[in-house]
Amino acid sequence: HVQLVESGGGSVQAGGSLTLSCEVSGSIDGTNCIGWFRQYPGKEREGVAAIVILGGTTYYDDSVTGRFTISQDNAENTLYLHMNSLKPEDTAMYYCAADVVPAGDWSATYLSPGTQVTVS
Repeated sequence: HVQLVESGGGSVQAGGSLTLSCEVSGSIDGTNCIGWFRQYPGKEREGVAAIVILGGTTYYDDSVTGRFTISQDNAENTLYLHMNSLKPEDTAMYYCAADVVPAGDWSATYLSPGTQVTVS
């Protein structure tokens, strides 16, 4: 089992920046892919960014490429999502995820409770 505890959501003006953090613990190894999803009200959850723990290969949804950066601190078992040039359409509930499959309709086995990001 994997535990995910996120922090860092909040409200920001358009064009601003925000960083989400997620502490990852439990049964997870270097081959695992961890990442971030978001969900708009009434819509399906969608993948935003993901990173393979060992090697650091990253994946991004086209809507955030060039604006969002995913990173990890393996010593602290912490995952980050650095969000720049935020737009109102980035407003959503954001989830940290583990055991991510970053292809097609992205999927994940484990998800955090979620944190709200609001851009106005």
